[in-house]
Amino acid sequence: MKEIQIGSKLIGDPNPCFIIAELSANHNQDFQLAVETLYAMKESGADCVKLQTYTPDTITLKSEAEWFKIQKGTIWDGKTLYDLYSEAYTPWDWQPKLKEIAESLGLEIFSSPFDKSSVDFLETLNVPAYKIASFEITDIPLIRYVASKGKPIIISSGIARIEDIDLAVRTCREMENEQIIILKCTSSYPAPYEEANLRTIPNLSETFGVISGLSDHTEGWSVPVAAVALGAKVIEKHFILDRNLGGPDSSFSMEPKEFKTMVNAVRQAEKSLGVINYDLSESVKKSREFSRSLFIVKDIKIGEMFTEENVRSIRPGFGLHPKYLDKVLGKVSTGDLKAGTPLDYSMIKGL
Repeated sequence: MKEIQIGSKLIGDPNPCFIIAELSANHNQDFQLAVETLYAMKESGADCVKLQTYTPDTITLKSEAEWFKIQKGTIWDGKTLYDLYSEAYTPWDWQPKLKEIAESLGLEIFSSPFDKSSVDFLETLNVPAYKIASFEITDIPLIRYVASKGKPIIISSGIARIEDIDLAVRTCREMENEQIIILKCTSSYPAPYEEANLRTIPNLSETFGVISGLSDHTEGWSVPVAAVALGAKVIEKHFILDRNLGGPDSSFSMEPKEFKTMVNAVRQAEKSLGVINYDLSESVKKSREFSRSLFIVKDIKIGEMFTEENVRSIRPGFGLHPKYLDKVLGKVSTGDLKAGTPLDYSMIKGL
């Protein structure tokens, strides 16, 4: 799988996992809170901050009709879509300022657009990539328009069947955009561990020929770490300064200490994965001295036969390899040998 560049970061082997902190609605319509959150993201080890670019009117209709009310067993039940998005959206006039602050901190920053007008707006900011949110994976005209900009496109698969993913990927490729990253996602908030199905992550890469990763809504950091072990090259997680602030996404967002713990655990997991290698490091070579080998365990006179009573496989590893024990037994000693002597070829007559 080829590398994909987002800003200064390369994504894909052999590069470190790209870790995205999702701001989402966790600013509670307070610009200063949004700024403080960006600083905390940097301190917590994020590589990137992701915004969402929509208004209530670009994403839904202001309607009290039954199908515009949320009643699906979610944390937002009882609200209309318009009311939810009025609470959750990030004001567009903030976004150039947030981009400037993020870049000054060394964070990459991009957004999820939800219609053509938001794509056009983000183009004026020269964002380095785009994210297609889970519920927009079926909006093929939007995906086509985003892909036409020629920038990396990250797509969450939260509500997608395999044919939806296939159509989204083919749409990008029809626009001659091969810079595709698919994130395994479970669109439940918070998501149950048993629905994570992380084995899908390597299968996404194999099936669609793309870089794959995880957009995670589970609680804690164990699922992202497991995803990295299975080959995830991108991890996205919602970030909040303090869950007590409340807000639409607070219950499944990570606080700074938790996020930092996740980042550290991901980096440790990456180090532990290493490469396919059967060579021994210098420290392991030293430890090999404590392996088993053949030793004299009872004093032996010259010409005396080696038996199971006077030769054994024990630690440490300075004598002959234990595989020679059967060949040694029944042979005779070339000299007097004291107990505790590592057995050597020169001590065995006829071997």
